[in-house]
Amino acid sequence: MNTRERICQNEMLTLSPAACHSSDTRGRKVFEEECEFRTAFRRDRDRIIHSSAFRRLKHKTQVFLIPKSEHYRTRLAHTLEVSQIARTIASALELNEDLAEAIALGHDLGHTPFGHDGEEVLNNLVPGGFRHNEQSVRVAEKIEKNGKGLNLTEEVLDGMLNHRGGGQRPLTLEGQAVRFADKIAYINHDIEDAIRGGVITESDLPINAARVLGHGKGERITRLIRSLAQNSGDDLAFDSATKEAHDELRSFLFENVYRAIGTNAERQRAMRLVESLYHYYVDNTELLSGVYREILAADGAERAVCDFIAGMTDDYAVAKFKELFIPKEWNDEKLTT
Repeated sequence: MNTRERICQNEMLTLSPAACHSSDTRGRKVFEEECEFRTAFRRDRDRIIHSSAFRRLKHKTQVFLIPKSEHYRTRLAHTLEVSQIARTIASALELNEDLAEAIALGHDLGHTPFGHDGEEVLNNLVPGGFRHNEQSVRVAEKIEKNGKGLNLTEEVLDGMLNHRGGGQRPLTLEGQAVRFADKIAYINHDIEDAIRGGVITESDLPINAARVLGHGKGERITRLIRSLAQNSGDDLAFDSATKEAHDELRSFLFENVYRAIGTNAERQRAMRLVESLYHYYVDNTELLSGVYREILAADGAERAVCDFIAGMTDDYAVAKFKELFIPKEWNDEKLTT
């Protein structure tokens, strides 16, 4: 018995019957021989971690645009926090932690520079719209490895595609765990970052939410996970009081942080930057290279440019904007009056 077979045997003995066992995967689009050391989901996790798109998450905005402090979350920090919360939920419910981790690590591979502001711009510009969850799957299937893709399992791709609320329910409970982990992570770390940035204070948080979920990030996360552990059955769910408190916090963040007047000017600048880059590259597709040239030939200019811009980091997008739209002398020297 090799290492993979031993892991699969242990899963059969220790995981819930409702869990997705590695040996029961629906497989990959392109058949591959099994690895002797890793299950299919562990291989997916490793492929995502070693991908170019995953590394770029380090330099993509979570909420606060181009923060000067290293303490603010980036998209990579968010992804890692989602991964750890998803594993904790999976462990509490005796689900497959490896599958939950792989989905969590890949769920934001397709996110744009400048967070949801960049996503909003592309959604308004690209024919058919743009949604980062769909782009994450596109990155994994059509863009990574120079267009060859990562050849991930169906369960991981499904979890990545359906991690957003309001869409189709994930095939697996592990996919549902990531959907909840994503919400739990961003609500709590965005509160922490907003407090650090002076946008809100702890005392500003809704009284009922604080009463139900407690004070401080750690206490809130623990209570949210406990609610899932105690109330989930065929589907994952909070109890009614916890769900109400969670939703109240989410609404509070949208009103007081994400759409705050104090951050709106920077948001508008970032959105105009993305829009300018999009139009420029659609009109100058000869500047595209590599896999984006192949996408251009197969899917047209709008799709190729969308893929190119969605893959940019914040810094790269700013650098390209300066290169294309700001006279070189103005970049190199400070103007004097």
